[in-house]
Amino acid sequence: MLTVEVTSQDVVASRFALSPLIETMHAQLVLDGRAQAGVHARWVTRHREPYRALRRRHPALGAITAITGNRGSANVDFIAPPPAGLSVPFEAELAAMRRTPVAQAHAEIARTLADVPPVAPWIRELLFGADVVRVLADAYEALWTEIFSALWPRLRAILERDIVQRAGQLATFGWAAALEDLSPQVRWREEGRIDLRVGGEDRAHRLGGRGLLFLPSAFTPGLGAYLEDAWPYALVYPARGTAAPPPAADGGGALAGLVGRTRARILAELAVPATTTHLATLLSMSAGTVGEHVTALRRAGLIAGARTGRTVLYARTPLGDALAQGSIG
Repeated sequence: MLTVEVTSQDVVASRFALSPLIETMHAQLVLDGRAQAGVHARWVTRHREPYRALRRRHPALGAITAITGNRGSANVDFIAPPPAGLSVPFEAELAAMRRTPVAQAHAEIARTLADVPPVAPWIRELLFGADVVRVLADAYEALWTEIFSALWPRLRAILERDIVQRAGQLATFGWAAALEDLSPQVRWREEGRIDLRVGGEDRAHRLGGRGLLFLPSAFTPGLGAYLEDAWPYALVYPARGTAAPPPAADGGGALAGLVGRTRARILAELAVPATTTHLATLLSMSAGTVGEHVTALRRAGLIAGARTGRTVLYARTPLGDALAQGSIG
């Protein structure tokens, strides 16, 4: 078990961020069958053959599987360094990866391969090649461009609404509230300590006022941790709302007949609080149109809004919960 000691200064210094590059890496684990597809099963089925064709053109995608996604073992860090904020584009993250010195990449690869079963000779040759950083970056760029980028706007909306709600909990109520349902692998101790059930080694870390970087993910099923001194301390955790149910085949059933198909879908999405901007992205509608439906649902007492910083988060009321669960449960 890992333990992280925190202070009041760490609450102020902690922040949330998004990483399209890290999500691309997590999506590859699912496409490769190394992680369960879960709610992404239909997306994986649709992209399995294009991904296999991409792997044939970019063998580095096969080599990457030896040094990433190793549960309980070492993984390289240079492929997906923790992002700087909420709005860092994929291209900027990839550029940062490309700046990795080859010597550093080789050192991380050697450390990782020493902790996993032996790999094929062609993988070792590729990973210890002089151009390994460029080859791996080119492979991720192709995966992003040809397969993953089209999904990113929806995933970003899901991740952002998780951040808005959880950041408000952290600022208002402290660590216990923010970490309460982060992951079953996380536990807050009142003496100022976070217990993390990741990896097989018992270690202790002290933030020392640097805070934690929280990274929600729509693909990872469990907790991941960056706790190397060379990086910002970061936790990757499963985002809430990833599994919001799709519209029913009959257009939403009885609830859709009562309030309309779009409003029924909004109620389904609001199993996790969201802003109108997030809802507009998730539903592929204009913010103005979504706002009209939100106003109608508020007047009916099915949802309520609460301000968090500069944004308003909408959530279902008990009546909205009862109706939505009766429709989608």
